[in-house]
Amino acid sequence: MTQSVDGDRPLFARSAPIVAALLLLVSGLSGCGEEKSKAQAAAPPPPAVTVAKPVKKLVSDYDEYVGRFEAVDFVEVRARVSGYLEKIHFTDGQLVKAGDPLFTIDRRPFQAALDQSKAAVQQAQANLAFAESDLERGKNLVRGTSITQQTLDQRLQTKRVAEATVAAQEAATRQAELDLEFTQLTAPISGRIGDRRVSVGNLVTGGAAGNTTLLATIVSVDPIRFIFTMDEGSYLRYLRAASDAQADSIDRGMTLPVKLKLLDEKDFVHQGKIDFVDNVIDRASGTIRARAEFANADGRLTPGMFGRIRISAAPAAEALLVPDAAIGTEQVRKFVYTVGKDDVAKPKYVTLGPVVDGLRVITAGLAPDDEVIVNGLMRVRPGSKVTPQQETADASAAKDRMVRTN
Repeated sequence: MTQSVDGDRPLFARSAPIVAALLLLVSGLSGCGEEKSKAQAAAPPPPAVTVAKPVKKLVSDYDEYVGRFEAVDFVEVRARVSGYLEKIHFTDGQLVKAGDPLFTIDRRPFQAALDQSKAAVQQAQANLAFAESDLERGKNLVRGTSITQQTLDQRLQTKRVAEATVAAQEAATRQAELDLEFTQLTAPISGRIGDRRVSVGNLVTGGAAGNTTLLATIVSVDPIRFIFTMDEGSYLRYLRAASDAQADSIDRGMTLPVKLKLLDEKDFVHQGKIDFVDNVIDRASGTIRARAEFANADGRLTPGMFGRIRISAAPAAEALLVPDAAIGTEQVRKFVYTVGKDDVAKPKYVTLGPVVDGLRVITAGLAPDDEVIVNGLMRVRPGSKVTPQQETADASAAKDRMVRTN
């Protein structure tokens, strides 16, 4: 029976390779431990962050609404008499003043009618003069019994008919003068006129009723109104914010100062006031219509234009403000990181208010002495150490606006 060569080798000889492998493994593990300890020794320092205390400011609670501008006065220019359009005295879109000439209708037919009416008045006056003299002669003849009383009564009736004819012809003359005056159409209000709807030479249909011809439209410019709707809850808050003396007045205390901005403006730069609130709340929407008035000397605010209005809902009160960059979001909750004396970042859940002068109002959850992280929020984890650097919240907000602008 034949044995293998390895079977003849001693036990320690066969174990030597295993011992060598174990020594190499222990050496490798020792090297890894040393590298790990070196890595721990070279750990980076806590991240540098910028901290600041909240800014204290007097802030008014306000609401914002979207609405449209509406002209105080809107007039459709229509002719009162029919005729052919002879002249147009304005340029489309220009500003006009009350009394400025706009259109001229051919005056010749109306001038002829006026002359004819004046002639009829003269004829009626001549008939009246003859009837008066004839009546006087009849009165003298009656005394001498030359004519009967019936004849005298007939002459008296003729005189009265002549007087009525004169009055009727004079009234017709005044109407003819009005018709002639109506051939010259002037601006009834001051404002901006639209484009002409009829060209020279066209027949214009006029009158007080019926299918009259629209010639142009005019809208007043300064001041201008802003129409919007507010919800019932806001309406009640504004009423309670008004004083008792104002609430007893005709405007129900709703004459409130407001600010407005246009779609291309960042700030509320237009000053105005509420001058009207409707007398009913809409049952379908639960809102009430309101109106504010604004100065518009440059004519920039145009009827039909959108805008956003801001109304102060309560007197000004001191509030805490931080930059928007300091606010984080956790699902539906908002929070800020604060740094204590141990330089550990801790989250505080807060309630947000409006933006005022580039800073966000914090209505709840923050103390005036809290050190809030305003820069470096992405490098922070709850409970982690940080290296705080002091800065004011105003300066941080200014930097943030500059970065967004660039």
